[in-house]
Amino acid sequence: MANIEIYTSPWCGYCHRAKRLLDKKGVQYAEYDVTVEPARRQEMMQRAPGNHTVPQIFIDDQPIGGCDEMFELDFDGELNAMLGVAA
Repeated sequence: MANIEIYTSPWCGYCHRAKRLLDKKGVQYAEYDVTVEPARRQEMMQRAPGNHTVPQIFIDDQPIGGCDEMFELDFDGELNAMLGVAA
């Protein structure tokens, strides 16, 4: 199973949507709330240069972008393999 990390904020609809997809896939993920831990936003921006909005999603330390990018990977049939789950 892949190591999945997602940087979020509680009032972000895209964050909730991304987490619902991950939950639907049945995968575990580490969630970092950038409002509770402000230093996490700086960490997120260093890991995904040029990206300062949430959610930012990392699979096995690789930045994949935000919610739209993750849904695009799912639509293209690539997300399950990245997550290490059966189709």
